Amino acid sequence: MFIALFGPPGAGKGTQAAFLCDELGVPHVATGDIFRKNLKEGTALGELARSFMNKGQLVPDEVVWKLVADRLAQADAVGGVLFDGFPRSVRQAELLLGWLEDNGKTLECVAALTVADESLVARLSGRRTCMGCGATYHSTHNPPAKEGSCDRCGGEVVQREDDREETVRARLATYHRETAPVLDFFKARGLVSEVDGTGAIESVTQRLRLALG
Repeated sequence: MFIALFGPPGAGKGTQAAFLCDELGVPHVATGDIFRKNLKEGTALGELARSFMNKGQLVPDEVVWKLVADRLAQADAVGGVLFDGFPRSVRQAELLLGWLEDNGKTLECVAALTVADESLVARLSGRRTCMGCGATYHSTHNPPAKEGSCDRCGGEVVQREDDREETVRARLATYHRETAPVLDFFKARGLVSEVDGTGAIESVTQRLRLALG
């Protein structure tokens, strides 16, 4: 089963991906993880990607696809994968569908988690992180017992730069701008199922199960 999971920052996509991969018995294929692994290991593809990144350029779609295709060639991906953060462009989507067709496989579903931007802003901008152990809190829903101090290790609890409201809004705007054409591409092929990403984690998981059949 080949599935693509979409969702804006803060929608809980990573949490849901972990549940789904465990239930379906397929690996979690995230482009961020693939990039980090290849860069760390200094592979030929990793160095090719680094050559663009060092110039401040976006890694071309064909190079991104080569990294993903290399991951799909591994034994654990034969029975399917759950894509997370891929494809990020219409060209990447075209390359993926072409590969699947050539290999007698299909993309079963593109599950798109939907959460209102204001809810995401409140969720992310309220997040606080311990500088010592990495524990996370929320200023409203789960604050530390002593303001600014971690319950676990006593370290300083701060708001990370990428959790500031203006940064969150910029990240959401980028997501909508870059993702809309890709979702439209898949919608035209009848592959998209929009799933309400609000509420308890278990409720969202159940909605995803239904969407995936």
